[in-house]
Amino acid sequence: MRYLSPARLAAVGLFLVGLAALVLWLAPADGYDVLLVDPAHPVAPLVHLPKEKAAPGGGAIYFVDVRERPARLLERIFPWARADGSSLVPSPPTSRAVERTIGRVDMTDSQRAAAIVALRSLGYSVQWRFGGVTVLQVDASAPAAKVLEPGDVIVGAAGRTVSGIDELRRILAGREPGDPVAIRFRRGGATRTATVRTVPAPDNPKRAIIGISAEEQVQVRLPFRVRIDAGGIGGPSAGLAFALDILQESGRDVAHGRKIAATGALAPNGAVGEIGGVKQKTLGARRAGVDVFLVPAGDNATEARRYADGLRIIAVKNFPQALRALATIG
Repeated sequence: MRYLSPARLAAVGLFLVGLAALVLWLAPADGYDVLLVDPAHPVAPLVHLPKEKAAPGGGAIYFVDVRERPARLLERIFPWARADGSSLVPSPPTSRAVERTIGRVDMTDSQRAAAIVALRSLGYSVQWRFGGVTVLQVDASAPAAKVLEPGDVIVGAAGRTVSGIDELRRILAGREPGDPVAIRFRRGGATRTATVRTVPAPDNPKRAIIGISAEEQVQVRLPFRVRIDAGGIGGPSAGLAFALDILQESGRDVAHGRKIAATGALAPNGAVGEIGGVKQKTLGARRAGVDVFLVPAGDNATEARRYADGLRIIAVKNFPQALRALATIG
């Protein structure tokens, strides 16, 4: 009977509970990811200009990022097992390798846009144009999946130059689903040609598409080199912060002595677009002790205010508005 003593039963029960918790922690929660808070980081160490000079008012620009990893089964079942401020979200429909490629493309585009917008704001003449269509994803069921990869840049179709998405759509408008179309695309440093068969559009079976999601690639000629070492950071959301820091490191007083965090997808025309992970980014700005957090106007700003807890949130639609807001925050 001594083997059934309460102490032994309690010890066995604790062991089994711990073993179950360990199994649930090690087991993946297929189809789910966890978004984790990452404290905001100064942008200055990432941005390098030929002639940097300190802004008279001091202060600094910060960017915010979100760390994402596969969720564990324990986190899927028990919310208390997740890290403070984290969120459980469905995994992307594409592979992680594809997501990383998309993130790198978006980051490169955000760096180009930041340089364009910032240097124009400083009075420099900056020439830019769309130089093709960058492939972000390829429908695995489309014939194009055997030819194209994320990161490829389509520069021609049917013997015509493709500088943007509208040109590609106009070319395909003259085709029917199932028709072949010759394309020319860049991969790495080489230009290749191939023929792909079009497929019906999901929203219109009579409209021909090649089965990709894409964005326009920006080609730019800058008056001097702007180098941004983003490391492993991906996505477009640091564009606004990059542009603000370029001005700050050029000697223009943007921060006005404050710690300014910013997030927003920046377009070459200065428009600030929405981003994801606003909850984690707001908490990351708070953890870094910043004074002001600039976010895209609309739903992003509404969500940021929900988690601000005293952090000043400024909603912006474009880069000039961001500069005006920072100059008048008092």
